[in-house]
Amino acid sequence: MNDRVPPGQHLVSNFPVLHVGPVPPFDAQTWRLRLFGLLQEERSYTYAEITSGTLFPHTTVQADFHCVTTWSKLDSTWEGIKCIDLLAQVRLQPEVQYIMAHCAYGYTTNIPLTERLSETLFALPQRDQAASLR
Repeated sequence: MNDRVPPGQHLVSNFPVLHVGPVPPFDAQTWRLRLFGLLQEERSYTYAEITSGTLFPHTTVQADFHCVTTWSKLDSTWEGIKCIDLLAQVRLQPEVQYIMAHCAYGYTTNIPLTERLSETLFALPQRDQAASLR
């Protein structure tokens, strides 16, 4: 096995579709990224604003992906917006320690501000996946 694959993981050649419930329909016209909570001012961005590359620089990285469900995909290319660039648009209050992501079906996850946010990416659909969103 490859030394980049953690113990207990297995390699896959594509991304398995894992979702808590059916994948909700996607409508680029109504989709919003909303930044709210302990910050100076709430912000909301459309899909066009996020994907245009005009408001936020897009970054491309190549990285290994290790899923908690025991699969790994090596050398995945990701494009998106660095979390640090999103956070630069809002002023966090001093007591903020975590960022919380709210998703479909009430799923949430948090990211400590102590993480390397300059390396954390708000990933956009990979080129081969973009057509399947519509």
